[in-house]
Amino acid sequence: MTALCIGINFLGGSIALLLRLPIYLDSIGTIFAGAIGGPVVGLVTGLLSGLLSGITTDVFSLYYSPVQIVTGLLAGFLLKGKLIKKGSWKIPGLAFLLSFPGTLVSSFITVSLFGGITSSGSSMIVQILSGLGMTQTVSVVLVQMGTDYLDRLLSVLVVVAVIAILPKRTLFFSRL
Repeated sequence: MTALCIGINFLGGSIALLLRLPIYLDSIGTIFAGAIGGPVVGLVTGLLSGLLSGITTDVFSLYYSPVQIVTGLLAGFLLKGKLIKKGSWKIPGLAFLLSFPGTLVSSFITVSLFGGITSSGSSMIVQILSGLGMTQTVSVVLVQMGTDYLDRLLSVLVVVAVIAILPKRTLFFSRL
């Protein structure tokens, strides 16, 4: 399961990078792994996903591995063993809880290590806001808040939809 989730992260992240999307699509597998296997499985999936992407396609992914780790841990604690129905009012709140700590970590990494500019499509938005007179740090934090939330919301929606269609016997490990 972990290998499949890493592959999902790699594929999603590569598509987002190739298309210069302002969202990342690299945490769907991490959130799924945490929801099914718990915090440790989510953490391992996130860490290995960051390493794989960083070594093969996007060196920036190595530096953002802590974000994947936080996301996997939180997904495990918040989602493991819980069946959340599609259309549930809880989904936006869960996406916020999953995105906020990662936003703090990623904003710090982006500002301190990269001066606000990375390989992500969201860097274009940071440059626009900076050009409009905002400081680099404020621009990064605002953009990260928006893009991280949208990314996690989309990821949680996908995970909830997949879990909803999986046979109950497939979800055996999520009850452990």
